[in-house]
Amino acid sequence: MADKRSKSLRATLIWLALAVAVAVPIAAAAMSPQLQWRDPVYIAAGFAGVIGLALMLVQPLLVGGYLPGFTPFQARRVHRWVGTALITAVIVHIVGLWITSPPDVVDALLFASPTPFSVWGVIAMWAILAVAAMVALRSRLGLRPRTWRIAHTLLVAVIVAGTVVHSLLIVGTMETVSKVVLCALAVLATLKVIVDLQAWRKRTAAR
Repeated sequence: MADKRSKSLRATLIWLALAVAVAVPIAAAAMSPQLQWRDPVYIAAGFAGVIGLALMLVQPLLVGGYLPGFTPFQARRVHRWVGTALITAVIVHIVGLWITSPPDVVDALLFASPTPFSVWGVIAMWAILAVAAMVALRSRLGLRPRTWRIAHTLLVAVIVAGTVVHSLLIVGTMETVSKVVLCALAVLATLKVIVDLQAWRKRTAAR
């Protein structure tokens, strides 16, 4: 009974910590004075970026099985749903910025933008789209499981690194401390799952 209560308490604390890590940056951004007089499309694009960053913390936690209450199958299924939400957030972010200022988006896509954060954001964007293409065409690509894991892991590393640098370089609606904490947690969670799963190692079939 005590062990059951301990596990229940641990699960509650994990979910509570995740909720705080995700909700605080979003709430802080919602209260930012920089939102005053901003166009609704611009605000939507900005919040899509904030939500996308938050989802990058959730993804490795699901893959690594660190979130209680999910079976491995359920965790993988939710991982795919969250991945779809992440791609949607990226699309909304880009389309919103395009509607607000097409020349800036064109410069960013051509790596001609004078703002350094744009380069990192575009790199992360292409890596996300590459992962989406890999998932959609997985059966046609015929990749071996180990090759798939390595390619996916490398792209995820690029996505997280690019997004974190992109976010940290932007002085915008996100509050600095909560943003740094969220970025740090996303990096740590990603590194942990990469080390724990070791996609580069060969896996022997279970007997």
